[in-house]
Amino acid sequence: MTLLAEKNSPVVVGPALGGQLPSLTGMRWMAAFLVFVYHVRNFGYFGGEGGRLVDWAFGAGSAGVSFFFILSGFVLAWTAREGDSARVFWLRRLARVYPVHLVTALLALTLSLTLVPALSPSGTSETLANLLLVSSWKRDWWQALNPVSWSLTCEAFFYATFPALYAALRRIGPRSLTAVAVVSGALVIVLPWANIHYAPDWILASFPAARLPEFVLGAALGRLVRLGAWRGPGLDVSLALTVVGYFLTRQLPGAYGPAACTIVGLGLLIPAAAVADLRGLPSFWRRRRLVVLGEWSFAFYMIHILVMRVAERLFVSRPHLPALQALPSAAAVFLVSLGLAWALYTAVEQPARRVLLGSRRRTAARPARAEG
Repeated sequence: MTLLAEKNSPVVVGPALGGQLPSLTGMRWMAAFLVFVYHVRNFGYFGGEGGRLVDWAFGAGSAGVSFFFILSGFVLAWTAREGDSARVFWLRRLARVYPVHLVTALLALTLSLTLVPALSPSGTSETLANLLLVSSWKRDWWQALNPVSWSLTCEAFFYATFPALYAALRRIGPRSLTAVAVVSGALVIVLPWANIHYAPDWILASFPAARLPEFVLGAALGRLVRLGAWRGPGLDVSLALTVVGYFLTRQLPGAYGPAACTIVGLGLLIPAAAVADLRGLPSFWRRRRLVVLGEWSFAFYMIHILVMRVAERLFVSRPHLPALQALPSAAAVFLVSLGLAWALYTAVEQPARRVLLGSRRRTAARPARAEG
């Protein structure tokens, strides 16, 4: 991820890493894995003491999606290219996420007509809404086709807002960016509080507008790091705060679960990891295997729930097995999901990006039009 300098804006670029942030890619894998085990817990693989342990350890696993939303804003602000039009930006985002979404949505539709009727949409409108990435705006359609694609609907909304958001953020200085980050984080906490105390019955977890503050927080943090103005704790302290918030989630009403308890920790952890990469500081998350898995993480996230649905249909629904039996079952689903993620990444995600962005990349190779 290289950057082009903006006028009057100092850019922090790690000389050894060329401005890349591999720790964030490694963290993406851990977030995807957290969501996977959260769904293992929801599908009831483990019974007895094993089930209670999995519930304690991974019952707040939906926080992994909050990590993705914050990270998305951060990375887009960090990699924003000088002179890009909104159309070019949207094309890059489309090439990044839509091919895998389309393939997994079609797979989900096929499964709904064969092995897994529970995935069947209510009609053509719901199917089209999912394919157009607008389905979770309607309450009843939030898990249309591939159940995890609701988060992609949120991302599509974030992408739609980003050109205007970034145009505003790049005009303000570090103090104002810090204020935007603080207000965005506070909104993530206040929204579920208002939902509980004033009972408007909002669906916060999957409603795109309700998740926008996480994305805005990430974008403000990315801008601060890009300006060299980030002043936060290091990786160890940030990770500790994230873990505390993660386990605090289980002590509060469920409305706080998606993000409120982890927003402070994640809001510190992501820029801390970025700064560690830029300064060449030690980072566990930069290990090569984690980075490779992080590159597969989007495909893994998009396919794993479909694998679980098929396994549920072919074998036993919500088996609540003893740990010694549940572990091999969960491991088998994990390995199948990982293998399919690799296939999606190598056979769909990468080739489709090359095809969709081919002309842009050839243009970028010319010195006069070079892009970061």
